[in-house]
Amino acid sequence: MVDGFTRKYGVKRLVYYEIAGCMYSAISREKQLKNWRRTWKIELIQKMNPLWEDLYPGLVRETSE
Repeated sequence: MVDGFTRKYGVKRLVYYEIAGCMYSAISREKQLKNWRRTWKIELIQKMNPLWEDLYPGLVRETSE
């Protein structure tokens, strides 16, 4: 809907997310993950979501209930 990261890189699915206690811890974690190697990020995703399913529909359903 809006030009940005997802449109620029063709992102279609949410395969991993983390819940943070506050904005500052979320930003800190994001910076930490940005410094990780790609293989480490893939391993992190595989542990939480081994089938690489789109998690967005369940996330929206959980937050709206």
